[in-house]
Amino acid sequence: MTDFDYAAIDEILASRVRLAIVAFLAGAKTVDFGAVRDATKTTDGNASIHLRKLEDAGYVKVQKRFVARRPQTLYSLTERGRKALLDYVGHLEALLSLDGGGKPSQPEKDR
Repeated sequence: MTDFDYAAIDEILASRVRLAIVAFLAGAKTVDFGAVRDATKTTDGNASIHLRKLEDAGYVKVQKRFVARRPQTLYSLTERGRKALLDYVGHLEALLSLDGGGKPSQPEKDR
């Protein structure tokens, strides 16, 4: 059995919403606030709080601009954020391999 250090899992990405935001941004170049909110199915307030935490951690880059005199906030994943996501996935893969099989168990079908 391999030792697994759960403390190595990134606390920032342990939140489902923040993980979803980072995963969404990993597949996009630069997106506006509404796209992040809609993709993660969160409220404005919830998305805003989680995006701020990701920005504070250096995982997300924030750009503000005006379009037709209206403010627009754009988000993109930083290299640090991309590395954090890849490390997080690596830790999950290590955890899954603890049982030796590395595959989630399948529920038994009804007989």
